[in-house]
Amino acid sequence: MIPGCQTIRIRTDAGLPRDAAAPLIVSASRATDIPAFYARWFVERLRRGYARRVNPFNRQSQYISFQNARAVVFWTKNPRPMFPFLSAIEQRGLGYYFQFTLNDYEREGLEPGLPPLAERIAAFQELATRLGPERVVWRWDPLLLTERLDLDALLERLSRVAEQLRGYTQRLVISFIDIAAYAKVRRNLARANAACREFTPDLMLETARRLERLNREWRLDMAACAEDIDLTAYGIERGRCIDDRLLRRLFPQDRPLTEFLAAGARSPRGLKDRGQRPGCGCIVSKDIGMYNTCPHLCAYCYANTSPAAVARNRSWHDEHGAALA
Repeated sequence: MIPGCQTIRIRTDAGLPRDAAAPLIVSASRATDIPAFYARWFVERLRRGYARRVNPFNRQSQYISFQNARAVVFWTKNPRPMFPFLSAIEQRGLGYYFQFTLNDYEREGLEPGLPPLAERIAAFQELATRLGPERVVWRWDPLLLTERLDLDALLERLSRVAEQLRGYTQRLVISFIDIAAYAKVRRNLARANAACREFTPDLMLETARRLERLNREWRLDMAACAEDIDLTAYGIERGRCIDDRLLRRLFPQDRPLTEFLAAGARSPRGLKDRGQRPGCGCIVSKDIGMYNTCPHLCAYCYANTSPAAVARNRSWHDEHGAALA
């Protein structure tokens, strides 16, 4: 059995009995941007008590119950559509925080479905003002280079965003673009005519050195997401985006959650999510998202096969349905 995730019996909207995973921690979602495009669906599923996650490759389903859920980690590039529903989530007694990816690749056109950068920065500031800076984690994901965007220019852009987020976040998570490892990324970049390139190990170390110097002004906790290279000498720890330490700090009054996290810390195996990449430090959770459903259509994305696949799944979306598509 997965730690923190019982198997229980539920009844579906149609009244059918089904086995369901009942996790303490829900991820919403690594696979798509639920706050930006599926906020109303998410709150409706909370009300009904479960969601159905569909594997887009073989269409097999898994039911995920919210009966035991104590915390939700949201992943987004545009949280504003979720703002009207935050009170409803809080009224259910769920703790939550946001992983907010905020890049500046406007000139390259790599994130065509996103609002303008100024609007995203304003949304970040508004969200952090409501929740507090510790509950809005800034991600620059991924760091990438092009023929015209070298490391100097990239860090200059990152620095400009950092200045506008001063006081609105306490943590910066970075990742380096992976192109060779993902055929979907290569195809999406080629489709967008985007000549991006990966970082060499030496350039990763140089980036870390320069970020360490810049961070003397920002004073952020920094982490690298699922990277094999060790950057801890430069103040950049190995990331854990589903973070037991942060959950303990944010929600110390939640006894079921804190007892689970404490027991995991004492366990020889710990709480690491073994379904993620070896370099990932996330603890166990259940993700309710689905690939090929995000209309941001970022050219570097590994979660979308093509715009046509996204459009097809979007056409199947029902705000009252158990699954995203």
